[in-house]
Amino acid sequence: MSNNGDFKGYREPVVSILQKNNVRVWSDVELESKRGTFKGIILPRSETSDEFHIVLKLHSGYNVGIHANNITSIKELGYKEAKYAIPEKEFPTKPENKNVILLGTGGTIASRLDYRTGAVIPAFSPGELYGAVPELADIANLTTEKIYGIFSENMEKNAYIALAKRIGKAIEEGYDGVVIGHGTDTMHHTGAILSYMVQNPPVPIVLVGSQRSSDRPSSDAATNLINATRTAADCDIAEVMVCMFGPTSDWYGLLHRGTRVRKMHSSYRSTFRTIGDTPLAMVSPEGFTHLKEKFNRRRKDRDVTVIPTYDDRVTILYYYPGMRPDIVDSAVEKGYRGIIIAGTGLGHVNQPLYDPIQIACEKGMHVFMTVQTLWGYVHMDVYETGRDLQKRGIVPCANMTPEAAYMKLCWVLGQVDEGEDVKPEGRKKVREMMLKPIAGETTSREPYNGNIILQGGIPEVDDFFGTTLKYL
Repeated sequence: MSNNGDFKGYREPVVSILQKNNVRVWSDVELESKRGTFKGIILPRSETSDEFHIVLKLHSGYNVGIHANNITSIKELGYKEAKYAIPEKEFPTKPENKNVILLGTGGTIASRLDYRTGAVIPAFSPGELYGAVPELADIANLTTEKIYGIFSENMEKNAYIALAKRIGKAIEEGYDGVVIGHGTDTMHHTGAILSYMVQNPPVPIVLVGSQRSSDRPSSDAATNLINATRTAADCDIAEVMVCMFGPTSDWYGLLHRGTRVRKMHSSYRSTFRTIGDTPLAMVSPEGFTHLKEKFNRRRKDRDVTVIPTYDDRVTILYYYPGMRPDIVDSAVEKGYRGIIIAGTGLGHVNQPLYDPIQIACEKGMHVFMTVQTLWGYVHMDVYETGRDLQKRGIVPCANMTPEAAYMKLCWVLGQVDEGEDVKPEGRKKVREMMLKPIAGETTSREPYNGNIILQGGIPEVDDFFGTTLKYL
């Protein structure tokens, strides 16, 4: 390998190909391969990449790995070693602006390319954010604080507790709104648990993330951050919310209630949906369009109820035909205190699970039923199956989503001593706390437009989109 670092982390056989074609890392190239022609910049090798692929950042902004055996030629079109650091400028403050704090937990809001690994890493200081999204200075006086930096799949008990406590402190400190930068994969879980842990806040608490990182032309990061900051500063809805793209364009964002939101597509920018209800509001540069009349309103006081309890000895069972009873048995043996079941139809499981569930409940486990259809209610009095399951101890959870129910049971059990699980009064307390609505996790009815799933290919749906898209 060259001593001048021209091949930055690459090993044979890639290095020999780069040497043969007289190109280096950061070369802008036209690469011919057995699978076509690619134009882009050769990136440093990621620490997790193998030695057989060259990584190109295409001119479209996307990255692609090309196997060395498929490369026939590489032509250098130019060279400029990338300096991806976001320019950092002092964040200006204005006396007329509201004061907003951005708490970082991970995920990519503004970002740059890490020279060492080729990976996108977040830019987070106020100066970096101002350099990346200068529009923020017109919206609020922004303070940032990194709570931790983890992938959202690594969020857990201690992270939730620390975040809830810091939100409570930020409210006491006088901030007009709180923004939480968060990875999108488990954002709906965090939205739910914070809704239980931080109750009746006087200011908006807004979770925001991006489906596509800031180095990609199709990134939603800046738009989402602008909308979330505007919401925290000026919106009159003082609840835990998720702020992400509404339509696929950047026309507006939607504000989803933390207990009713769910990520519904792995890569779509407008991936988040309010389940069984309508979003709280739309947010755009023109302001806010409220979609619901009832919500917790912003106040001038600093009063907030923070209850940061959590017992992670709870699991979700997604029922499938033929599920064996030893799954329930193993949860009891491992010391779990609760199970949320995502049942079929109106809330059903097969008969082989009946006795294990009854035994689990008799030993102190709390078992609650939700529906895997996501939309709709648990109705366990309609069929004999549901009535039998209730006799054995299962409690229906109305129209709570499985994730919202899971987070609520973790939160509830954090407030109930383990020894109370087998006592009637302890079980009654858990049931009452689970079924008492706190932050819209259950609703008295599903609105007529709370379950709109448009199926492509159907003439009337295609006609609708054909007409509507003309105006987007």
